[in-house]
Amino acid sequence: MGETEPRMLIDVIDNGGQWTHREWRMLRYLGVDTKILPNDTPLNELRKLDGLILSGGAERVGVTGELANCAQYLTLDIPILGICAGHQFMAGYYGGQAAPAPEPEFGAAQISLVDGGGLIFANTPEIQQVWESHNDEVTIVPENFRITASSDSCKVQAMENETKDRFGLQFHPEVDHSEFGRKMFENFVDVCKKAKSS
Repeated sequence: MGETEPRMLIDVIDNGGQWTHREWRMLRYLGVDTKILPNDTPLNELRKLDGLILSGGAERVGVTGELANCAQYLTLDIPILGICAGHQFMAGYYGGQAAPAPEPEFGAAQISLVDGGGLIFANTPEIQQVWESHNDEVTIVPENFRITASSDSCKVQAMENETKDRFGLQFHPEVDHSEFGRKMFENFVDVCKKAKSS
């Protein structure tokens, strides 16, 4: 019998978001070995991970930077996906900026991919519906990042860095109303697999 492929280890950092368990569940559906961890988990207590998700969070934490150890997690040499507050925090950490949104979004929204959308949006349509729940948004993209999706009300719906190991999504791909959310998680898992094998 041939060897089975080892399971991927991708944990979810809980920043107090209402749908963190859905992110964990989506990874489980994809056969990933995953745990939800509080965001004050010390760096030295993490498993030897293949990837990490920084979840959404309670109101304003992406702007204020009150995400406990998330700055330490971003020093890890593994692919990391930031969702909503995690996305905003990531932008600030790398020298960009998040601020109150002129048009806070709650509910379904339509986004458009920018220049193909990068790795997270691979094999998804150029225009698609997603689910929003935010008062704040990324207003300045960090150096060495590019915008990968946008909407009429939010310019930075998604971003990706040049080395293709840091990704941010303003919306919630883990919610059913995000039409291609599962595919985005599959794409992130694929990124982690490739990084592990390189």
